[in-house]
Amino acid sequence: MALTFRKAVPSERDDAQRILCTAFTPYVRNLGREITAHHYRFLAAAIERGDVYLAVEDGEIVAVAATERRGDGIYIDRLGVAPTRQGTGLGSFLLERVEEIARSSGLKELSLETAEMAEGNVRLYRRHGFEIVRRGLPSHGMDAHTRVFMVKPL
Repeated sequence: MALTFRKAVPSERDDAQRILCTAFTPYVRNLGREITAHHYRFLAAAIERGDVYLAVEDGEIVAVAATERRGDGIYIDRLGVAPTRQGTGLGSFLLERVEEIARSSGLKELSLETAEMAEGNVRLYRRHGFEIVRRGLPSHGMDAHTRVFMVKPL
């Protein structure tokens, strides 16, 4: 079983969205919300920009990293692993590959945010060298759960 990492192509948008949706549904429900159509409107444009990366095993997309270039770094907007594959190291695999891309591009940091109550996410990111730089409410205003904003200097 060969695991590969590569950029998504436009024809893979639906599969990438399916992975993100199934991965994020429990997270969003814990915030007291449901995923709506607007959650993934950004995905087609992000794929076109080359900002969406896939972990693919035996021809099947098993994890997705949606990123955005921000200043001297890469913001990890969404990191989703197929529910049947969570806990197998795919999240770490994606984080390591995105870091390699940032370093090879001469960028200075990775950043992200997650709900403070998502302790497993916070632990994962800390294991990969991210530190909390601030806490606050999400800018979207759709819930009142505190977010942690994390950065990893490169």
